[in-house]
Amino acid sequence: MTRLTDWLLGLDGLPVYALVGLLVFAEDALFVGFVLPGETAAVLGGVAASLGHVSLPGILLVVIFAAILGDTVGYELGRTFGPKLLGSRFLVRRADRLDAARKQLAERGGTAVFFGRFVAFFRATMPALAGLSRMHYPKFLAYNAAGGAVWGTAVVLIGYLAGNSYAQIEKTFGRATALIALAVVLAAVVTWRIRRRRTDRARQ
Repeated sequence: MTRLTDWLLGLDGLPVYALVGLLVFAEDALFVGFVLPGETAAVLGGVAASLGHVSLPGILLVVIFAAILGDTVGYELGRTFGPKLLGSRFLVRRADRLDAARKQLAERGGTAVFFGRFVAFFRATMPALAGLSRMHYPKFLAYNAAGGAVWGTAVVLIGYLAGNSYAQIEKTFGRATALIALAVVLAAVVTWRIRRRRTDRARQ
């Protein structure tokens, strides 16, 4: 986490936009949200904006657009290659969570697409499941765009607020201490999300 933070915050301008956008896009579009830190990259994009490396409106647009586009590609992959994707060894080992995602999609439809954006596993699988289930694309796009806009704004602003704290700590105690503090904040966010995910799983 610290290495990724240090490296990304050492960049400036276009490389930050490109890297953050690519990671957010690939998290969903390439069905690899389990290993690519799209959400972490979006948070760090907000940190970069607070440090003046990129503009806040610019990184917000990049993250939101990449999230919506990534989900759209995931939808098309699910519609075209759904059975093969869902039959992969990785997902077969997570059949219980996949069944839960399918159940939510069947019961809630578009709202499952919207709220799926806020849970890591669902964020990576819900678009493909929506495509596989032949949800009408305009309906999918509407909920996908709404979820991407709310999620993208929230995670970038979390990073932006954390970055303001980072800048103050760096000014007072130095870069190393600031990086450690930022890593702790990000780790706390990740831990909170993992615990919430486990709680949701226990209720299912």
